[in-house]
Amino acid sequence: MKLYGNSYSTCTLRALLALAEKGLEAELIPVDLAKGEQRLPQHRAVHPFAKIPVLIDGDFRLYESGAIIRYVDGLPSSAPSLIPADAKTRAVMDQWVSVEPSYLQPHIFEIRKQLFLNPMFGGKTDPAEVEKARESVAYVLDVLERALEGKHYLAGDTFTLADLVYVPTLQFLVIAKQDDLILTRRNVAAWWERIGTRPAWKRIVAGAPAR
Repeated sequence: MKLYGNSYSTCTLRALLALAEKGLEAELIPVDLAKGEQRLPQHRAVHPFAKIPVLIDGDFRLYESGAIIRYVDGLPSSAPSLIPADAKTRAVMDQWVSVEPSYLQPHIFEIRKQLFLNPMFGGKTDPAEVEKARESVAYVLDVLERALEGKHYLAGDTFTLADLVYVPTLQFLVIAKQDDLILTRRNVAAWWERIGTRPAWKRIVAGAPAR
């Protein structure tokens, strides 16, 4: 298998994490977003919307990270499934999978933009925008704090895709030294300790370039 993506991309990282959790491997084919390689004809040939990641498995091609992680979970593997069999538990999983890109990731990306991307490309950090994004992140984490009361994971007692999709996103708060947002919430902090120290993720972090 091959995965076209970028190790700075949370969407790529969640696909890599799904593969690692299932004990599977894919060759990472780097796509340099800063150089606009995602817009080149050869990349559009595998992803018509010029995004990442894209998984190639033999003659099968799949894009959109949500679809990729579900596909990966269905591949033959000795690892346990990351998708619950019970319909209600699976629905709760899908709910939290949807929450992450809709309500959390955009605000964490704004923090990333303000603290890293703007200075990198000659711009300035706007502290007011950072604080506004932090407030939005805090609101989502407060929702998670309540949802995690009495539970080890978002969909119950086992690690699922509901938890997996948050790992690369929350890792960025750690990198950006904004992890007080995590650590000041008892349930979220305990959950992060469980999901952020899993062997699969530790292997990915060890191989990722410094940000």
